Amino acid sequence: MKKIVMYVLILVIITFIIPFFFTKVKVESNSLIIQTVESNEENKEPNDNSNVDTTPYNYKEYNTIKLLHTKTNTIEELPLDEYLYGVVSAEMPADFDIEALKAQSIVARTYTIYKILANQSKHGEAHICDDSKCCQAWITKEDRLARWDEDKRESNWNKIVFAVNETKGKIITYEGKPINAFFHSNSGGATEAPVDVWGGSGYPYLQTVQTAGEEGYTQYSSEAEFSREEFVSKIKEKYSDFSINFDEENCIQIIEYTSGGRIKTIKIGNHNLSGVEVRTILGLKSANFSVEIGEKVRFKVTGYGHGVGMSQTGADSLAKQGYNCEDIIKHFYIGVEIVSY
Repeated sequence: MKKIVMYVLILVIITFIIPFFFTKVKVESNSLIIQTVESNEENKEPNDNSNVDTTPYNYKEYNTIKLLHTKTNTIEELPLDEYLYGVVSAEMPADFDIEALKAQSIVARTYTIYKILANQSKHGEAHICDDSKCCQAWITKEDRLARWDEDKRESNWNKIVFAVNETKGKIITYEGKPINAFFHSNSGGATEAPVDVWGGSGYPYLQTVQTAGEEGYTQYSSEAEFSREEFVSKIKEKYSDFSINFDEENCIQIIEYTSGGRIKTIKIGNHNLSGVEVRTILGLKSANFSVEIGEKVRFKVTGYGHGVGMSQTGADSLAKQGYNCEDIIKHFYIGVEIVSY
């Protein structure tokens, strides 16, 4: 009798209890899979195709812009944000933080609108050109993709599109008007007031601000070296009466610095020059430099660009510190608002 009871108990265990445990484990396992999927949905990378919103934004004006291609002297009409894909991908590295790319998108859109309103006849029938020395750099999608590694092309392009589209319609204003949104590569730790670069009265929203973390970028420092003969020759191209005695102790002497720490005035031989002039004449990356005289004349340069407005590496550094795109913009442009245009 005892054996019969034991067999019945074993049969019950096999039939009901063991399947119950397996079912419980399976349900718990499925719940874990569902939670993981939901977590990934919340943390999608911006290069995910499903996150790229391509719905056109209806601007008050200039939904379509006329772009002058300077090499061919032809004009192309493009939707504003599609034009910005080419600008942002030409102006900022795709591996920068997404908040830096979004800040660049807003800055580039603002710069475009400002240029259109301020220079309506500069390029004839065109609104803006693709020359970075005049307006903003721009590149076609095909050329941009060709310059990236093949395995990064799709993700890089989608990241650029995401940055532009996430900021649709947003521009920067000061006292209700679009600002002249200057930007540059690397400030060397401090931006510059435009009056110390181009003269004039400047803009109240463009002031010297400090930015930490830029020294970690390749654009932060550079050197340029010239033979004494080459150095003299380059300056004589601008000033034919230039002369210098390298045996004199103070043949090159810094006289004054700008608020951003760049050279404002420097005495070189028989001429006093601005730092901006020296940068232009010698092809330096910045007007923030020091000079060493030996058998050759060596310049140690900090930063890259004119230093006015948003520093691109500074924007990336701030983004990595947790700043969002609007925080970044308001760091570099003082007293501004970000509005939908």
